[in-house]
Amino acid sequence: MARIKVTSQTKSGRNTAFHDNHTGKNMTRTQFVHEIKSGNYNNYTVKNIGNKPTPVSKPDSSKNNNLG
Repeated sequence: MARIKVTSQTKSGRNTAFHDNHTGKNMTRTQFVHEIKSGNYNNYTVKNIGNKPTPVSKPDSSKNNNLG
């Protein structure tokens, strides 16, 4: 099971809400970006997409850190 699950997105497909399946924590996009930048989610990074910081999983062979 992926650690992070996307729980909400806009009609255009931008992920806006996330759930951490290990801790049970729900986060907005802004909160998740902050957590990634703070070093709390090492398998994720932040890219600037459409002038908005956007959480993405780091490319690797593991499916466990993909955004589900």
